[in-house]
Amino acid sequence: MNDLKDRLEALVIDCLPDESHFLVDLQLTSKSNQLLLNILIDADAGLTIDSCAKVSRAVSGEIEALALIDSAYRIEVSSPGVDFPLSSERQYRKNVGRELKVFLQDGKELKGKLISVSESGIVLEAKMKEKGKKAVLQEVNVAFEDIKKSVVQVSFK
Repeated sequence: MNDLKDRLEALVIDCLPDESHFLVDLQLTSKSNQLLLNILIDADAGLTIDSCAKVSRAVSGEIEALALIDSAYRIEVSSPGVDFPLSSERQYRKNVGRELKVFLQDGKELKGKLISVSESGIVLEAKMKEKGKKAVLQEVNVAFEDIKKSVVQVSFK
């Protein structure tokens, strides 16, 4: 199954409309004797339903042409959604200026505005509270290796 997943990931990347689109995740699951191929893609300037449909058609055509899957399967192509954790530097860059909740490897949590992204990590503007003092806005550097999970916080303001 891992070999198939690797081949499908490469195929999806080749089927993306242009350089602004990227693969976020690909999940293969089996349900009721049918393989489900769930493809999560994103784009630097936002993803459209039309792009998802084009990728779905292109991937289906390639799977058939290459005979990669010989049983019943279903393809779903969509964006990761706001509740899906950020997983790549590119996704972080796309969300600069937005509020994030960052869960750290050591069990701590940070919540703040994503200020910048580098190859090694992110900078958050977060309210930091020291014992006996009022919370103050500070820029906090967080290395990618220290991040367990980051989720964009939805604001209805």
